[in-house]
Amino acid sequence: MAYMSQEGYDNLIAELKRLESIERPKASAAIAEAREKGDLSENSEYDAAKEAQAHLEDKINRLKMTISEAKIVDTSRLSTDAVQILSKVEMTNLTNKAKMTYTIVSESEANLREGKISIKTPIAQGLLNHKVGDEVEVKIPRGTIKLRIDKITVG
Repeated sequence: MAYMSQEGYDNLIAELKRLESIERPKASAAIAEAREKGDLSENSEYDAAKEAQAHLEDKINRLKMTISEAKIVDTSRLSTDAVQILSKVEMTNLTNKAKMTYTIVSESEANLREGKISIKTPIAQGLLNHKVGDEVEVKIPRGTIKLRIDKITVG
């Protein structure tokens, strides 16, 4: 089950519609165009188009699976007592005093440019269930960092 915001769910639905209504017809047209070029046994363009279509169908199926397993979280019922999914966490890296803010989201909603990190990342896992003022040590690929939770709001 993937917990996510309504916005994240709506984005998945929009992406599925785009893939099914725009990308799928493009893939079919590419196959038809390649097929018209003659002998399929030596037609690399046809093979590439068929492979691209298979990847597209796989992506569509994975998206449908994620949507079917999605559980939309009612953000109005979330607590800011401790870090959980959809928490927006303001923290300080105690090693270099850098301030960071991340919102913890489902894997499908993660987008680092928007400050949204997957609940499966080491930082999110290290923060879960901790409260404002807590200092946590998080193992990341480059070693261990020490973070202090300064503020928790709902993403």
